[in-house]
Amino acid sequence: MIYDLIIIGGGPAGLTAAIYAARAKIKTLLISKETGGQMTKKDVEIENYPGFIKISALELIHRLTEQVQNLNVEILSAAAITVAKNSNFAVQTADDEFESRVVLAASGAQPCFLNIPGEKEFIGRGVSCCTTCDGPLFSGREVAVIGGGNSAFEAAIFLTKYAKHIYILEAGNVIRADQRNQELLSASGKATIIGGAKAVRIKGSDFVQSIIYEDRASGQIKELPVEGVFIKIGCTPSSDIFKSLVDTNKLGEIIVDRTTHQTKTLGLFAAGDVSDIKYKQIIIAAGDGAAAALSIIDYLEN
Repeated sequence: MIYDLIIIGGGPAGLTAAIYAARAKIKTLLISKETGGQMTKKDVEIENYPGFIKISALELIHRLTEQVQNLNVEILSAAAITVAKNSNFAVQTADDEFESRVVLAASGAQPCFLNIPGEKEFIGRGVSCCTTCDGPLFSGREVAVIGGGNSAFEAAIFLTKYAKHIYILEAGNVIRADQRNQELLSASGKATIIGGAKAVRIKGSDFVQSIIYEDRASGQIKELPVEGVFIKIGCTPSSDIFKSLVDTNKLGEIIVDRTTHQTKTLGLFAAGDVSDIKYKQIIIAAGDGAAAALSIIDYLEN
């Protein structure tokens, strides 16, 4: 069987593209290890998605997925391993190979790590990137969140439901999170923000017991007793399986024609956080998926 379109990735970009493709009667296969992308990793309230005064990330992704399923889009729960181009595209998973006329890369991004001593050793034993998964385990405990952007503050806001106290360690001197997120966290009365704090080591025995950081203003090395460390310092685009077919920028993001979302390979499009769009927002990824799908519809018709 040859599909018209294979979408690789089940986040907002991939799901929105699937909705548009299905409505245009394009035979589509969506391949994703799990639908939701990064939204599955955080149970936060979203207040800037049009049409909703407030909606949780998990509820929004549930609604998007349900809409795709109601349109009878075929969804395969698997990871795409390779993508090759001959006369058509061949997408390989661990168990099968699928052929399509067009491919949309909507594989999103994966969390970055600090690469400091103790980080890898304590993953699953106090170190985590997923507050939704692991936050409830830290009820009544003190934890640290590394990062000063929206992801870090959203993680900290979620953790206020469980943790006794949350320390935010930001390596720079400027907090980049939206003012609204800063206000919500401040209102909890359970958070301390430490600027100019560069994490250098995570210590513990069986589980995390503290985090060591450098006070960049004084050069002093300080130790903060915590039982959990959540890493929220950004993401790396999941573009590796496309590297032989696309150009990428220094961040590893797939470079696309901003008008058509086409990559340098004819028939291969990209949308969402895996591409070189400037802003990484749920609504922008969804819009990016819609725009890419419309370009794909034109491409297939012509």
